[in-house]
Amino acid sequence: MTVTIKTPAEQEKMRVAGGLAADVLDMIGPHVKPGVSTEQLDKICHDFIVNELRSTPAPLNYRGFPKSICTSVNHVVCHGIPSDRVLKTGDILNIDVTVIKDEFHGDTSRMFFVGDPPIIGERLSRVCFDAMWRGIRAIKAGARLGDVGYAVQSFVEEQRFSVVREYCGHGIGRIFHEDPQVLHYGRPGTGLELVPGMTITVEPMINAGKRDVKLLSDGWTVVTKDHSLSAQWEHTVLVTEGGYEVLTLGAADRG
Repeated sequence: MTVTIKTPAEQEKMRVAGGLAADVLDMIGPHVKPGVSTEQLDKICHDFIVNELRSTPAPLNYRGFPKSICTSVNHVVCHGIPSDRVLKTGDILNIDVTVIKDEFHGDTSRMFFVGDPPIIGERLSRVCFDAMWRGIRAIKAGARLGDVGYAVQSFVEEQRFSVVREYCGHGIGRIFHEDPQVLHYGRPGTGLELVPGMTITVEPMINAGKRDVKLLSDGWTVVTKDHSLSAQWEHTVLVTEGGYEVLTLGAADRG
């Protein structure tokens, strides 16, 4: 396992890339409404990243992925491919954005509601958001990845939801997906020790039903086997001497 430790100069580039990725999600929110296709959302994000942010959308052509963002609707767990599918009232939607700026990646995702969400969809999204933050708050120098996974898993299962195990967070920097893998389940005190300068993503995927998932024939789209709703939130996080720094906060949450 090769885990990169970022220098102060590299950390600053990660801050810039992370802030730009968050800017994309801030920008796209008002466009998420009934009657809009996920392909339209992709085009808006692509044009904003390239023309306004002077950056590169990392997913585009990454291992053959055909679009600039991932759009995962309702029972799609992750890696949904934008298409001519039109959003309708009651849909829940995850938009996952990764921006490359000056060779460094910023990776983040949020849940959005199309009109008024179903009660279970709203609750699932809220629990996933809280679970992500519980995982983030477990990050500090000397902690272990198992502490992060346990913080997420124990909370989600208390709420009677399930944690997807086949997909996880990851190290990030010059490379989109690098070591270590950041599982969203685990036992305290196990796994890799966190040290200052590491940058990782915390991005739990949780299901309203069972945790089982399947990969569709397009080779990308992952769905819940029981067609229950799924939610995901994601931040890129820097391990610091005193704890953590979230690099992908939206404008409303930046200090």
